[in-house]
Amino acid sequence: MADEDVMETVTESESPTSVHADIEVIQAKIQEESAFVSRLQNEVGQVIVGQHYMVERLLIGLLADGHVLMEGVPGLAKTLTVSTLATAIQTSFQRIQFTPDLLPADLIG
Repeated sequence: MADEDVMETVTESESPTSVHADIEVIQAKIQEESAFVSRLQNEVGQVIVGQHYMVERLLIGLLADGHVLMEGVPGLAKTLTVSTLATAIQTSFQRIQFTPDLLPADLIG
């Protein structure tokens, strides 16, 4: 099928107004579904001041169903940030102290 055939199929099946309406519905749904991210950032921001980048990266790791390794000198509120985030999403929190002999299996099983 040529590109022209694809374009004709799309333009024949949907009018520009219906496409525009679909886009508006999708945008509204995205705003509605993503509002909880803003609420989480605000909730954590009430306890952790000035660490927007760190909180944002933690949320990205959480939403991506991934892992986050936080490194830094003592006193940067790493533990407090993660425990606050855990409280905000109503889940448990456990801290792991890294040692030279710690293996990945010790963390994720």
